[in-house]
Amino acid sequence: MKITLIRQCTKFRLEQFRHSLVLTLLETHKRDQHLLNPTVIDSFRGYLEEVNVKSKATPGSVLITTAQGGSFCRGFDFRKKRCRLMQLLVTNKLWCINSIRYVRSHAGGSEDKAYKEMNDGFKDVVKDLISLPMPTIAAINGYATEAGLILALSHDHLTMKQVVEPYLRAELLSRKRSYPGYFAALIRSKVGCPLARRKLLLRDVQIDAEEAAKIGLLDWNHEVATEKDALEVAKTQADELAKKEWDGELYAEMRQLLYPELCKELELTSSHSC
Repeated sequence: MKITLIRQCTKFRLEQFRHSLVLTLLETHKRDQHLLNPTVIDSFRGYLEEVNVKSKATPGSVLITTAQGGSFCRGFDFRKKRCRLMQLLVTNKLWCINSIRYVRSHAGGSEDKAYKEMNDGFKDVVKDLISLPMPTIAAINGYATEAGLILALSHDHLTMKQVVEPYLRAELLSRKRSYPGYFAALIRSKVGCPLARRKLLLRDVQIDAEEAAKIGLLDWNHEVATEKDALEVAKTQADELAKKEWDGELYAEMRQLLYPELCKELELTSSHSC
């Protein structure tokens, strides 16, 4: 079946496969974790805008988001901030105990500022996904943690390949970070079981495909019953969804009505009150 390349850059590729628009996070190096920084987030939003335009031109479209390699998305990227701090240490020739004090006094504030900046930008990515006038599927072949978990849950449907390793994890407790309001609202909206929410948020439990199916995150039975690639399963599901020939604007409206608390956190407005 013909696959049409729509757009590509270093980090992303957008293709069309039958009724599916497939957005892939590209592997730029071995063991790429697909971390999110302000530049990547801005680029991501640009591709979602392209998807929005394409979906209006092609009724019945479905978005599939996936990633190359062993990670779907491992969350926010603090590597540049840490590198800058090390450069400051070298520049200022701070050694031993002075070096430790310097890092402690600057790292917290620097990373907190970066965390807020990336949170604010990523909130718009979630808002874009919740507003898309089409069904959306996250095809997860690798780890989805922290903001990567939120990225996955921002889609209408999830597919996961059943393997030994865990796939979904909030990781905010282990990273000593508080939950942004929209993170918590999205998890409350998408994870219906209170016990499952406590596992994710208060126990920082890792969830594999079998567990994800048990708590209602996967809604096609064959997703955990086979060794199929999550993307191939997503494409099959997209073909089924495309047969409905959705009214895109109505679909987006119904999605927003389904998650009023999340819409309020995202400051999303529609003709009906969220």
